[in-house]
Amino acid sequence: MVKITKEAALEYHHSGRPGKIEVKPTKPYRTQTDLSLAYSPGVAFPCLEIQEHPDDAYRYTDKGNLVAVISNGTAVLGLGDIGALSGKPVMEGKGLLFKIYGGIDVFDIEVAEKDPEKFCEAVEKIAPTFGGINLEDIKAPECFYIEERLKRTLDIPVMHDDQHGTAIISAAGLKNALEVNGKDIAAVKIVVNGAGAAAISCTKLYMALGARKENILMLDSKGVITSDRENLNEQKRFFATDRTDVHTLEEAVRGADVFVGLSKGNVLTKDMVRSMAKDPIVFALANPVPEISYEDAMDSRPDVLMATGRSDYPNQINNVIGFPYIFRGALDVHARAINEEMKMAAVLAIAELAKQPVPDVVNDIYKVNNLTFGPSYFIPKPVDPRLITEVSAAVAKAAIDSGVARRTITDWEEYKNGLRQMLGLQTKVTRKLYDTARAHPQRVVFAEGIHPTMLKAAVQAKAEGICQPILLGNDERIEKLAAQLELSLDGIEIVNLRHDREAERRERYARILTEKRQRDGYTFEEANDKMFERNYFGMMMVETGDADAFITGLYTKYSNTLKVVKEIIGVRPEYKNFGTMHIINSQRGLLFVADTLINNDPGTDDLIDIAKLAATAVKFFNEHPRIALISHSNFGSDQSDGSKKVRNAVAKIHEQLPDLPIDGEMQISTALDRELRDSLYPFNRLKGMDVNTLIFPNLTSARSSYKMLQALEPDIEIIGPIQMGLNKAIHFADYGSSVRDVVNITAVAVIDAYVDKIKRSFRLL
Repeated sequence: MVKITKEAALEYHHSGRPGKIEVKPTKPYRTQTDLSLAYSPGVAFPCLEIQEHPDDAYRYTDKGNLVAVISNGTAVLGLGDIGALSGKPVMEGKGLLFKIYGGIDVFDIEVAEKDPEKFCEAVEKIAPTFGGINLEDIKAPECFYIEERLKRTLDIPVMHDDQHGTAIISAAGLKNALEVNGKDIAAVKIVVNGAGAAAISCTKLYMALGARKENILMLDSKGVITSDRENLNEQKRFFATDRTDVHTLEEAVRGADVFVGLSKGNVLTKDMVRSMAKDPIVFALANPVPEISYEDAMDSRPDVLMATGRSDYPNQINNVIGFPYIFRGALDVHARAINEEMKMAAVLAIAELAKQPVPDVVNDIYKVNNLTFGPSYFIPKPVDPRLITEVSAAVAKAAIDSGVARRTITDWEEYKNGLRQMLGLQTKVTRKLYDTARAHPQRVVFAEGIHPTMLKAAVQAKAEGICQPILLGNDERIEKLAAQLELSLDGIEIVNLRHDREAERRERYARILTEKRQRDGYTFEEANDKMFERNYFGMMMVETGDADAFITGLYTKYSNTLKVVKEIIGVRPEYKNFGTMHIINSQRGLLFVADTLINNDPGTDDLIDIAKLAATAVKFFNEHPRIALISHSNFGSDQSDGSKKVRNAVAKIHEQLPDLPIDGEMQISTALDRELRDSLYPFNRLKGMDVNTLIFPNLTSARSSYKMLQALEPDIEIIGPIQMGLNKAIHFADYGSSVRDVVNITAVAVIDAYVDKIKRSFRLL
């Protein structure tokens, strides 16, 4: 775990713009009309609608996506009562987590008031602003009263995350840990060390899962809470035991099945763990120093199941697994509350998710390959992208079923797709690609079967149902790698092209290639030798119909691959050249960029082909092409050869395709700023249109453009490279492509192959 220093933390919060969150406009605001709609006089109309129909606030304002994180700073993170202002960095941090994990906007509100009555009054007065309230870092026992009162007086979700967040996550973890150990929650003996807000809420939720009150011992700073103790608050009194034979933690844990620590570090010893029952469960949740270290707990006995609050050990009990998605589900149905049914739904959804196959992105982040349900993994990782769909949907459904929702959801798959799109986990374009490919799965050859990324992509593409994968490579090495990565190869064909059993096929391919290229000096012997190379063999599989599409590029130099593809597949007869395109999925919509891989310094005729190919490719994605040819100059402002090349290409396209919306040469700023372009150059053939396709004058500029965007905006989605102009579906992965990149390209290749089949069948009629 990286050591966090004071200097580094202060620099993080201070550098650039101070703090961690900001407010951004969501509507246009550049023109006078925009401002008149946003404020006066246009704003009066939604105000009057809300006055007549209060629930319309969810329709016309951010209320339905806005949560208040509210604290008085009396119990900040383990720092204690440091005051409302001092706790502001924590509340901002909570706002950041809400946004990145749940897509939820947050105002952090620090209330300098310790009196529970006055605190509640302040919150009640500002509540109309929000769709939900997250209470944070308020000390016990006041936090119990504050939450209960606000739940009674307000008609929006209110949750004290210190209580219920920890309770929900640890309850899910406990449910699964008991399943791993084969124990019944109704029979196990549970020791809870700590009696604050989190401990009380956790224990009540364990009881809701089936734990029996008589099997629970709770301790505070004075030891076991017994019924003969004086001055117990209501919450502690509920868990007080009548037993008189246990007073200390050492006595309490003897023979216990479960220890849950919500107290302070280093209070549980190795000997105490050894004294517990067979297959004990230890949740040491004090942070950053747990009640017993992971190393000491595991060293004390081999059968212990361990969880902590830390990210550097297995089974992290982290509130971020819960609160963004609980509020997300509650907000999406305009819930009036977060009730017990919704909390239990979150528990069950989180518990169930840990039993499902782990996404590749989670394994990659944690640098592991073996996250499977068991002793070292019985709670999902905080970065698991499925949490937002599974937990939010479960909470939203529970809200509807329990009668606290103002809004009903009927199409749950569509709802989950919307959540994925909101956080960039899946976009409309990728969803459409996958759905289309899934409807027409094809046989796709993956050239580099021994490459971990390509192997994972093939397995994921098979799981997505978008293709029937064929892996090229040594079968023993591929199977060994799959075992190391814990990937199932069921239903995936492996072709060891160099094995003797493929000799007949190599010779058949060689004869076909020799006949095809005999006027280029090919001999059978030379062609047969080439069939030992994966790109030659794989492309011949597609050429002969043994497969439908081919993916390559993670290992191979493009110059070598381009030579092979021209020899075997060839360019479509209506073109002299082929190219590639990347799709940039930006806030302004889809932007198609070409040529990004093939042509280093295209001439005028090459640019014409690239532009025509791009127009066809854009239509392939059900968009209307509006094309700008890019240069460093605008419409003849420079007479250099580079500008002339672009200008000449545009002139010829205008002659050949007078109805195609295309123009240039122009700078990127001119192309993408419609108002600027139309005001300065009113003669342009794109007047009134937003450009969605950019053709660059050379490979360097095209490749640099999308790579720069990728570096500056890591979350932006870029799909490609997508080949344009080859006779069959041969597609190229880029060096450094992720698993998701390759799966996206696979979906495109599948659709490309299917469309090609349809076209060929029509030509045969």
